Formats: sequence, structure tokens, C-alpha cells
Amino acid sequence: MTYFGFLFIFLGIPLLSLSLVTWRDRRRGFTLPAPLRNWSPGITLAAHILVALLYTTPWDNYLVATRVWWYDPALVSGIVLGWVPLEEYLFFILQPLATGLWLLFLARRLPLATGSGTHPRLRSVSTLAVAVIWLGSVGLLISGWGPGTYLALELVWALPPIILQLGFGADILWRHRRLVLLTLLSATLYLSAADALAIGSGTWTINPEQSLGIYLGAILPLEEILFFTLTNILLVFGMTLVLARQSQRRLETLLHSLANRPISTGKSYR
Repeated sequence: MTYFGFLFIFLGIPLLSLSLVTWRDRRRGFTLPAPLRNWSPGITLAAHILVALLYTTPWDNYLVATRVWWYDPALVSGIVLGWVPLEEYLFFILQPLATGLWLLFLARRLPLATGSGTHPRLRSVSTLAVAVIWLGSVGLLISGWGPGTYLALELVWALPPIILQLGFGADILWRHRRLVLLTLLSATLYLSAADALAIGSGTWTINPEQSLGIYLGAILPLEEILFFTLTNILLVFGMTLVLARQSQRRLETLLHSLANRPISTGKSYR
């Protein structure tokens, strides 16, 4: 299977279907529920795609340069930017586009989330837990243990923005947990299954010397499932927080608090 063939079958066709449904919903006036109308869905999705492209590009180039994974030169276009083929950059765009449209599709149909209270403890506990995992992954990477390389690189790269997301709005995400979890589970399972087919056909290969050697169905490395889980979390958490009206109110309160915080000069006057 060529890389372009993979993109067309597993992302192009679903994107076409989701785009047609989105167009039909717009014609029918079928919009997002009021709690998720803080920003334009189109602008929100476009911004996240741009961030995904910029944030993933140097990391993925490093993975290919250090042979964490590689692609079959005969199955790509031959256009390489840095260490990565053109198709991989298109994947950076198409995956968040597909997951984002799927999130919006579900958000227009799922029952409205209720409640709007703040839960600082949920934010602090979840942030601390993920921060501990991140520190452990840094230690694993520094240790130089070969089989843990891909796992450590994934966690070191993906967890810092997730920590920020949880610190700002873990309780907001919990309020919309049905939407968040359904989107994450369905998108991750679909992309993992597609990835397994691509690996099985030799489109790309994960270096067994830099991965744990734990496979699903004797084909799909555990790290690949984690990759799609983490990238979908980044997008789903980010879009949900940006779209949520509760986030806007929280941000305004935070900015107001920072603007009115007294500045200490370190001097005292009598």
C-alpha cells in the first residue's frame, strides 16, 4: 500500500463523508449546543491543525532521523522535506481534520452536558498525576534504555501541553466527558486499525530495537496505539476547551486576576 493510497482510503474518504454531513447540517441549521459556542468551530479546528503541524514536525523528523521508524521509499512520492516524506506532513493535517470534524459531528448530536461548577481539586490532581508520568518518561529517556525510546519520546513530547490543558480545564473536560470519551475512543480505534494495515503492508516500519515489543494482533506496536491516543487527546481536549463558554469565563477571570495583582517592589515605607 502506498502512503498516498493509505491517506486516500483511510482519511480522504471519511473526510469527504464528514464534510458532506457538515454541509448538510449547516444547511439545516443544525449547530453546536449553546455551551460549546464560544468560538467558531471552523476557526477552532483550523488553529488546531496549524498547531499540530508546527508542533509535530520537528519531533517526527527526529524520530525518522534516529530510526525510531522508517518508511519504504518505494511506497512514497519521493518528495522529502527534512527527513520526512510529503505524505507524512499531509497526515499531520488530515488526522486532526478528521478527528476534529468527527468531534463536531458528535457534539451536534449528543445530549447536552449539564452543570457548570468549578472543581479545582480535579484540576490539581489530574495535572499532578500527568506531571509525575512526564517526569518518569524524562527519566526513561535519559536512561538510554533502547526498548523504551519510542515510548519515552512520545510521552516527553505530548504530555506538557496535556498538563496545561488539564490544569486549565480538567473539570470542563469532565463536564463534557461523554463527548470527549466517545470521540477519543472511536477515533483512536479507527486510526490504530488503519495503522495496523499500513504496517502489515510495509508502508512504514517501527524499529523493534527502540520499542517495547508489545504488539496487538502480532502487528501493531503498543507505542502506535499510544501515539494515536495522545494526538487525539491533544486535539479533543484543546477543541473542547476552546469551544466551551465556561473556558471563556475562566480565562477572563484569570486575566482579570493577573491584571489586578499588586506588584511588590521589595521595599517598605514607613
